Amino acid sequence: MSRFIGPDRRRHRMYVTKNTEYHFRDGFCIAVRDRRTGSFLPGHLALKRRISGGLRFFRNGAIVPNPGEPILGEAMYFTYDGRDLITSPLESIDRPDKATVKAYPTVS
Repeated sequence: MSRFIGPDRRRHRMYVTKNTEYHFRDGFCIAVRDRRTGSFLPGHLALKRRISGGLRFFRNGAIVPNPGEPILGEAMYFTYDGRDLITSPLESIDRPDKATVKAYPTVS
């Protein structure tokens, strides 16, 4: 099996924390879903925002910022107009299945 070595052209990405899934299209958060209930959260602060970076928290209290794409174990960090959001650490970064993408609510 050959591996593709070009740019990633897939539009959707899903970041999963302990309680929440953050769904992105073209770099913007378009849906947030509660993992326990499976319900989308229409008023979530992450909607319509880009990720500003990641934060890694250490047991000694240190916090190391990552201004790039967050990686597993880091919390996602969103900032917009003075309203910051920090998630719990990422457990996985996946691609949503087609059924989930079709179920996304409309973000106005």
